[in-house]
Amino acid sequence: MEIRLQKYLADAGVASRRACEELIVSGRVSVNGKIVTKLGTKINPENARVALDGKAIKPKNTKTYIAFYKPRGVLSTMSDPSGRSSLSSFFSDWSERLFHVGRLDKESEGLILLTNDGDWAQKIAHPKFGLVKKYRVATDRALSAREIDQLKAGVKIENGVARAISAKRIPEGVEIAIHEGRNQIIRKMMEALGIEVLALIRTEIGSIKLGELKAGKWRYLSDVETLKL
Repeated sequence: MEIRLQKYLADAGVASRRACEELIVSGRVSVNGKIVTKLGTKINPENARVALDGKAIKPKNTKTYIAFYKPRGVLSTMSDPSGRSSLSSFFSDWSERLFHVGRLDKESEGLILLTNDGDWAQKIAHPKFGLVKKYRVATDRALSAREIDQLKAGVKIENGVARAISAKRIPEGVEIAIHEGRNQIIRKMMEALGIEVLALIRTEIGSIKLGELKAGKWRYLSDVETLKL
């Protein structure tokens, strides 16, 4: 996969993306022995020989951990044969292969974790860790106190009983926390109660919070966040 030259330099720790653009324009960067001054030039990081002032620049082999706000209508996959919008649409310039931790259905939005650390992704996604996930659910009507209690006691759905760790009413509907990963489990719980889901946003995975992230944006996890998780 080709990436922009300035991103390659920034990922290697040379300088910020903006500063790397200035290095390119000033004629200090070469690719395969030739000076490159055009911004937007793409290279293959697997075989390109990049140098700054004649000194070879090699990408750092570091682990990356990302919190991403998946927008509504985007598939929770890194590619789609039919060309539909997927996670890769937002990380097309990434040099490493990224793995996503867990899924959100196409019509749901919110927090998804991505990493180039496959082992970490598998461990975090494993059911034995039972990471608690929190969601804000907009519904077509207000839930009664009895329905909130039902969510916590257990709701019978097509493949068993689903229970919320916590549930409380909020202005738009309900905030609910679960640790299960069954497909569309919250939508099925709401359906079992005769409630229509208008919107569903995942706001937390374990200790990681969506915070101020906007749809389609991402941020790196801090070392503290990664260790806590």
